[in-house]
Amino acid sequence: MGLAALKVSPARTDDPPAPAPGHPGTAAAVRRRRWRGGALSLGMLAPAVLVYTVMTIVPVVVALYLSLTDWNGFSDATFIGTENYLRLFEDPGISRAWLVTFVVAAFGSVGMLGLGLAYALQLKERSRTNSFFRALAYYPHVISALILGFLWSAILGTNGAINTTLERFGVGPVGFLFDETLAVITLVGVIVWAGFGFNVVLFVAALQTVPHELIEAAQIDGASRRQINRRIVIPMISPVVTVAMVLNLVGLIKVYDIVVSLTDGGPAGSTETIAYVILSRSFASTDVGFATAQAVALMVVSAVLSVLVAALRNRQDQAAAN
Repeated sequence: MGLAALKVSPARTDDPPAPAPGHPGTAAAVRRRRWRGGALSLGMLAPAVLVYTVMTIVPVVVALYLSLTDWNGFSDATFIGTENYLRLFEDPGISRAWLVTFVVAAFGSVGMLGLGLAYALQLKERSRTNSFFRALAYYPHVISALILGFLWSAILGTNGAINTTLERFGVGPVGFLFDETLAVITLVGVIVWAGFGFNVVLFVAALQTVPHELIEAAQIDGASRRQINRRIVIPMISPVVTVAMVLNLVGLIKVYDIVVSLTDGGPAGSTETIAYVILSRSFASTDVGFATAQAVALMVVSAVLSVLVAALRNRQDQAAAN
């Protein structure tokens, strides 16, 4: 056989052929797809980011600047540094307002949380009766706080329905709204009554997620209803409890409307909260710079309390898991 008859077979290789330029598998095409995906994501996020920036970031930056100025809302603002913040610690009326705010926030949030949880545990089963009482508990939360304040003022005031009825029996008027200590207690009570229904809705929804198998197993083992709630139900809905606590604290730190309509800060300023002082005294006296400093301090305190409550709750959950 001659050499011309021999056929040399081409070398075999396991590597696939290189893709042609513009092929979807090339590195350039992959980068283009990533850039398009990123641009599309940014385009979809841009409206939300713009709204958040205009409605939140910009007002916060402006408030921070105004809190460092002496401004009455009309003339040019004069930069005075941290003088407004120093006044927060020097004004006894502001200190008392902060104390009242913390008392209302602490006792009010605990009251709404405890009453809402106890109420929800009684109404967790699905029935028409329970649905009616759930709606009944939530109804005050639907009504404006201003209206609720005026309503309870007409009931608990000096010439209100309760004191008028007591006079007919020869009993002197009870100072629900004109005794300094009792007025604070009354304010907290009305706030708890008006807001605990929202907690009931949260807790009832959370209780529906607790597996019935666990409860039935505990009942078979002889656990009482109290033990089941304390050792199984409440730990399983603890994230919702944390959310409710944070919402209660943040809402009550800023409480204003029900204070205006129920006590108007009286008697003798004993029920003035910091939000009431900001809106009814500082802004009303055109001391905008000082009022803004109070608002910034209120915002910081709300954020710190929210983070603190969430952190403490997270630590307790981790300790329970271990």
